[in-house]
Amino acid sequence: MRRLALLFALASCASAQEQMIREVIDTKTDTHVEITALFSGPAPRGYLPVRVKMANRLESNRSVTLSFDSTASSYGYSYGRGDGGKMSSSFTFDAPAEKNTEHDILVPLPTVITSDDGSMNVSVRLSGSMGAATNSISAQFGDKLPAVLLGENLYTANASELDKEIASRSSGRSGRTEFASKFDARMMPDDWRAYSGYDSILMTDAEWTASSPGAKNAVVVWTRLGGQLVIYTDSASLASLGLPDDSSYGSITLARTAGALKLDAAKTVDLVTKKPPVPAQLTSLNGDYSSSWPLQHEFGQVGFNYAVFIVILIAFGVIVGPVNLFVFAKTGRRHRLFITTPLISLAASLILVLLILIQDGFGGRGARAVLMEVRPDRNENAAYLHQEQFSRTGVLTGARFTLQEPAAISPVPLDSDNRWARLTLRNGGSDNGYAANFVDGKLETSGDWFQSRSEQGQILDSVVPTRGRIELSGSGTPVLLSTFEFPIETLYYQDAAKKWWKATNLQPGAKVTPTSVSDTEVKNAVADESRRFGARHRAMLTKASIRPGTFVAVTNSAPGVETYKSIKWQSTRTVITGPAFTP
Repeated sequence: MRRLALLFALASCASAQEQMIREVIDTKTDTHVEITALFSGPAPRGYLPVRVKMANRLESNRSVTLSFDSTASSYGYSYGRGDGGKMSSSFTFDAPAEKNTEHDILVPLPTVITSDDGSMNVSVRLSGSMGAATNSISAQFGDKLPAVLLGENLYTANASELDKEIASRSSGRSGRTEFASKFDARMMPDDWRAYSGYDSILMTDAEWTASSPGAKNAVVVWTRLGGQLVIYTDSASLASLGLPDDSSYGSITLARTAGALKLDAAKTVDLVTKKPPVPAQLTSLNGDYSSSWPLQHEFGQVGFNYAVFIVILIAFGVIVGPVNLFVFAKTGRRHRLFITTPLISLAASLILVLLILIQDGFGGRGARAVLMEVRPDRNENAAYLHQEQFSRTGVLTGARFTLQEPAAISPVPLDSDNRWARLTLRNGGSDNGYAANFVDGKLETSGDWFQSRSEQGQILDSVVPTRGRIELSGSGTPVLLSTFEFPIETLYYQDAAKKWWKATNLQPGAKVTPTSVSDTEVKNAVADESRRFGARHRAMLTKASIRPGTFVAVTNSAPGVETYKSIKWQSTRTVITGPAFTP
């Protein structure tokens, strides 16, 4: 009976991929485990939201362990199709006797690294005293196409035509055929990280209304970070749907439907490919950092003293050869070669290791560029961060680190000609393995995020609570007050009349009266700061800098999102945007 139940569950997955496993261990009491992916396919990065339901109607306590292995496959790197980065994670739950329990989890995903098309496959293995089973789900992606989530109502009415349209536009070797993954609005997750790997969400106003308050807030947070939300409606307004009219780095659009769920396939694909607020994440990840990353160039090139190593190798060859043969183990004492040769080799190795340690040292150095939107309005009191970071390491004794803040992290491919880079478009992430597990709500990571004597880069998206803001007072000439805990180097503020004001050296808690400046000065200053970022984050900064009533500020003193402790960040340049707050 258990085998039949498993086969039934697997057959169900073929048509509705959301349910990954349903394992029944006692048919009389219907004691079972259900593993459901809340989206029908995984994203190309970030997390896969999964719901775990356990119905233990037996008299004894049980337990469940879920082990996930996720693989990002690339079809576009130089050596052909193969497995890219891999991520492993596990979760353990207690199933108390005679109780039903439910858990929502986020399964960490690797990042699809590709110059063409790729896919993400997530497999799960159930073990423990509630049975054993396995299954997997997958999704296809193109590096020039966005990752889209489509509400079930729109999916049912339009998926076939949308898939045909996206397939006709796919120029990749594999031929992407899936326009979107689907979701049930009533089961939308309430953690913004669940949506972090997607570029666009399309749904109806009825689906938006049916979603929970937590899910609505998570989606708004996701738009603040750059997501594109499109809601199809007959007559609803942003206000009636409880949505903000300023979506920060992303966008919120109401599309009129005239009562029909049937969409124009070409226009819908154009909506997410030609009218997004910022470039698609996969396009950015695979294009912004692999050749001309400003942060890497600003950090400088690595030097290497080849001459010393060449001299040591020549000396080793002379000593282990002629000197060893004619001095240490001369005629009549050749048996000493069995002792002197290993000792000379060991000494040479120790000298080389010592020189490497002296030259490269332990740990590493790096630089970070942070784009931060601060929202004190609507009682959000949150900072929405995008962090780019580049580092160069010496000898590492370990590579574990814990993300103290809720975040989505992705490695980025560097220049394929860079011999210090371990992740490039050419290798597509092959041989890079990662592990990530939630411990006390914080993500603990290990694996190849940081490697000895290497160059690597990552991007992080994070949302952190903050009371920091720029307060506005006065009439006519504005008066500005910073409540951030760090000084601000320069701040530009655009008033409601679109006039620009500039203030410098803002100290925490001190009021400043800015001076009027020209639009040209501000545009040049914003352009200078934007050149520190990749194209996607540059687009975000440009979008955020043209909103009346908002500011753009720069500082070298703001903290970044911490990752590997052994990296000494030599610079953290932060650009802060957001509305000025009137107390």
